[in-house]
Amino acid sequence: MPSADKPSSALPFVSFRRPILTMRGGNVHALALSRDCDPQNSEMESFQRQVLAQFHSLAVATNDEFLSLSWIRKLLDAFASCQELFREILSNNKGKVSKPPVDKFVLEYFDRTIKALDICNATRDGIEKIRQWKKHLDIVVAAMDCHQKMIGEGNIRRAKKALTDLALFMLDDKGTGSVFSHRNRSFGRAQKNKERQNSRGSGHSRSLSWSVPNSWSASKQLQTMANNLVIPRANELAAANSLSNVVFTMSFILMFVLWTLVAAFPCQDRGHQVHFTIPRQFVWSTPFFLLHSRITDESKKRGWRDSNGFLREINRIEKSIHHMTDLVDSVQVPLAEEQKEEVRESVKELAIVCEICNSELDPLERNLRDVFRKIMSCRTEGLQILGKSTQP
Repeated sequence: MPSADKPSSALPFVSFRRPILTMRGGNVHALALSRDCDPQNSEMESFQRQVLAQFHSLAVATNDEFLSLSWIRKLLDAFASCQELFREILSNNKGKVSKPPVDKFVLEYFDRTIKALDICNATRDGIEKIRQWKKHLDIVVAAMDCHQKMIGEGNIRRAKKALTDLALFMLDDKGTGSVFSHRNRSFGRAQKNKERQNSRGSGHSRSLSWSVPNSWSASKQLQTMANNLVIPRANELAAANSLSNVVFTMSFILMFVLWTLVAAFPCQDRGHQVHFTIPRQFVWSTPFFLLHSRITDESKKRGWRDSNGFLREINRIEKSIHHMTDLVDSVQVPLAEEQKEEVRESVKELAIVCEICNSELDPLERNLRDVFRKIMSCRTEGLQILGKSTQP
């Protein structure tokens, strides 16, 4: 993987908190589109306002919904919608896309998408980790369900073992040595993986989008994507009738959405904050400032290195594990009525989290697969417009 060069103007996320507070009460539309954006080009303007609409609704989500599995699905839907509009714009402006300076920006975007596919695969591994955690939670729920059976010593021992195994499993997942980081799975078909392996044997370079090696780092991958992500200059915008601004917008959305996924899910080496600049002059800037502020608040509460992820359900799982562990260590058989009630409440909370995982993880993985394929499809079509080979 190429090394990440330090961006010249990058700032840590925490530096953006103060502007957000002054912008929250303002009129979103007062920001208007970037002054470099041609107001007569309805297609470009429509794209920018679609970005505002999609991410504004995500930014104002309630605390109970924010960073939940259902909220992440909406985030991926928002990205997929923007990606589809972006693909249409490229298709409708083939003549401009294949000419300088837009061709350079588009190629840089497609370079970032290769790294994005890696993060999609790493996020899928994170989803699988949560599924494995849930299996342990299911054992605890079954063993300690007071409504179904009398709780005996055997039930408590079974629950203790499941909780201990789960705690060790989650601790291991904070590092880079988890079993899932070695599986090298992806959304690509097995045949395509085989073809890639054969092509490597004949001298072609390997695309990291088809596997996540042990040395891979989510933080470094994101920082590489963020490096040199700068707003096009005025002369570049004038030459391209604002198409360069659209490409920049899509590049920023891609990076920010992937950063949010890495923040939310257990990913290989996610323990460092990524530095990049949020632009101020776009109509969609305000929701991204607000999203950044809320995620940064979560990082301050839980810590990048000390958490498996800022996903709402992960937080609930961790709290439930701690409470249930204390409970099974203190209860005595036969359980007193007060202890039974406390066990019922704890089991109820665990059961709710398990049910949410049951209903949300599979649809979320389908959303992620759809994003993966849309990124690949757009890249293939875009390189064809540019007259380039589709080989990474």
